[in-house]
Amino acid sequence: MASLQCVSRRGKIPRHQRETEVCLAVWSSSASRRKQRRSLSRCPVRTECSGIVLCAEKMMEESGIETTPPASPTPPPPVTEVAGSGSGPAISIGVLTPPMVQQPAMTGGLDAASPITFPEEHEDPRVAADGNTAGSIWGFFKGVAGTSVVKTVLDKTKHSVESMITTLDPGMVPYIKSGGDIDIVVTSEKESSVDAVRDAFQEVFGMAMVSGEPGQSNIAPQPVGYAAGVKGAQERIDSLRRAGVIHEKQPVVSLENFITELFPDKWFDIGCLVLEDPGHNIHIQVFTQATPLPLDLIHQAQTLTPSDYSLRWSGLVVTVGEVLERSRPQINRSDWHQAVTGTSQRNMVHSAAMALAGLYKQQLPPRTL
Repeated sequence: MASLQCVSRRGKIPRHQRETEVCLAVWSSSASRRKQRRSLSRCPVRTECSGIVLCAEKMMEESGIETTPPASPTPPPPVTEVAGSGSGPAISIGVLTPPMVQQPAMTGGLDAASPITFPEEHEDPRVAADGNTAGSIWGFFKGVAGTSVVKTVLDKTKHSVESMITTLDPGMVPYIKSGGDIDIVVTSEKESSVDAVRDAFQEVFGMAMVSGEPGQSNIAPQPVGYAAGVKGAQERIDSLRRAGVIHEKQPVVSLENFITELFPDKWFDIGCLVLEDPGHNIHIQVFTQATPLPLDLIHQAQTLTPSDYSLRWSGLVVTVGEVLERSRPQINRSDWHQAVTGTSQRNMVHSAAMALAGLYKQQLPPRTL
């Protein structure tokens, strides 16, 4: 099988072939003219070497094969001389290399002749522009951040998240809404009463710290009359201040339940709520709804109270709840309102505490932002 070697050479050949591009075909065996032309037409250099001198240009011209010269001359590839056999001239074999495309030089710190280029860095107008200008996006955000619309959206989002959390876990309500500027101490260790006041103040103020501390009323266990009820609530506040449990300016809410005869032989149980805030010189009193009581319960409580009882001026020695628990064992003295009226004492205290918190909020001085 014949083999064809393509050579591109300039100079060092006979005079009549100087300054021309040739391809020397070296054949291992003689072949006919037709076979040479067929082999030459299939030359891989002809199809792959675009942009350089085509192989065997001289032979193709002599054979009548039409050729097209390259658009522009290219620098000659490196030439390696191969010693021929015998006394013939040395054969120079060119190494075919892929064409190189000259890249535009970069106007920077690199050498101007470097073929490697990088995109020019332009200053970002967003960074260069002043963020406080009215036309910039940052100025827009800064402008709307303090508007009432943004605050309303944030408040609604916060309320939605809190509602979802408290719906999934109602026990999280006191923790989410605890805090703020409102700090209230309730003069009771009864959890239902403290929770009722806490929920009311947190609904009115949004956030409030409400805790309970037991206070002593220093009057009869079952106060009788409005005056006794108010005095018992006030005594609980004073006892905490005297003992140093709370400071002198601490806002306090005190609860005291009492019974009174509003009409002849018509007795009712009423709760008194007193709010005292010496720091703002605020003193408020509200009352729960009146719960009617059977007359026989009042008679039993009066019978159980000795005539020489030292606190007889303020009330009775036994409470209505204790009398109900003795006569009806299924009733618990701690929440007899639920058994008698179908409404718990907590709900009654919460309703009154809502009114108390609303009045307190109106009397507080405006907050300075």
